[in-house]
Amino acid sequence: MSNLTTAKAFFELCETGRGWEACRAHCTPDASFAAQAGALAEIRTLAQYADWMQGILTVLTDGRYELHAFAEDAERGEVVAFATFIGTHKAGGPMPPTGRTTRTDYVYAMRMRDGRIAHMTKVWNDGYALQELGWA
Repeated sequence: MSNLTTAKAFFELCETGRGWEACRAHCTPDASFAAQAGALAEIRTLAQYADWMQGILTVLTDGRYELHAFAEDAERGEVVAFATFIGTHKAGGPMPPTGRTTRTDYVYAMRMRDGRIAHMTKVWNDGYALQELGWA
């Protein structure tokens, strides 16, 4: 399986809230995670992030993404995805449902090792998304 195919499979599973159990086959067991976003400050592993996405989709129950670009830089062993996440706060979460919707852009930069994702950085303005949802 190519790096691009592996990353696309992971992206689809992660973004549809399938959790780590579904995503793990596409990642190294010790895959790390980083983001400069307060909402994700405690998340250090890709397993934690995949499970976080699974959880957020129980709050933003209509959550979905629009994929804008997916590309591989084979020389550097990186695959990048650019998308917009759309979701409305309809259940649970940090407060009673607000009924508000976010349309928030993000990028996944996935570092590949031996055909699997070894590290992922998420570039995301969480403050903007939290404001749109009425959480900040």
